Amino acid sequence: MAGHSKWANIQHRKGRQDAKRGKIFTRLIKEITIAAKLGGGDPDSNPRLRLAMDKATDANMPKDNIQRAIDKGTGNLEGVEYVELRYEGYGIGGAAVMVDCLTDNKTRTVADVRHAFNKHGGNMGTDGSVAFQFVHQGYLLFGPETDEDALMEAALEAGAEDVITHEDGSKEVITEPYTHSQVKEALEAAGFQAADGEVTMRAVNETELSGADAEKMQKLLDALEDLDDVQNVYTTAVLDIE
Repeated sequence: MAGHSKWANIQHRKGRQDAKRGKIFTRLIKEITIAAKLGGGDPDSNPRLRLAMDKATDANMPKDNIQRAIDKGTGNLEGVEYVELRYEGYGIGGAAVMVDCLTDNKTRTVADVRHAFNKHGGNMGTDGSVAFQFVHQGYLLFGPETDEDALMEAALEAGAEDVITHEDGSKEVITEPYTHSQVKEALEAAGFQAADGEVTMRAVNETELSGADAEKMQKLLDALEDLDDVQNVYTTAVLDIE
């Protein structure tokens, strides 16, 4: 993401996510369920489940809801059988888009995703057509006021991969996907509270869009994110947001 717009873009995205809080709960429950199904119900031996539980806790999901989702995944409670699917494609200006889904109906999901792409100026690609443009990575973002040297020392000691200072002064700690939680906890213990952070698919190279193109791309991303079966939408697009 362009250095000058990093902070603004993150805050903009957080605002959009907060407006979809109900959908976020539904998606987190699905993720916890399938993580428990694939790796068992013990978060200490199941990094994917630990990560999903951490996200649910950060979103203020009640512990009972989290436990019910785990129980459904491990078979202790009856639940829907979800299948993981990933669709790839292109949006405005050739920006890459990757869509992760959890569904109980593949036919419905692929039709919905294809329709969203087609309606908003994008097009679906084949498997692997854009996946190489992303890397699985965790990040923690800190405000411009954060002491760079102190943060870097604490982050590297906690096991982070790198610390990046952007043009707007914000600092970003980069982590391996499944060490994200332990790095975050170590930094909090050292007095550093991240403004934002998650494990995601980060763009290797970015496509900057502005004006009408940025608006069109936002509509495409919104349409995909609003689909019930969609868990996450990743893109190489960076939208110029005032």
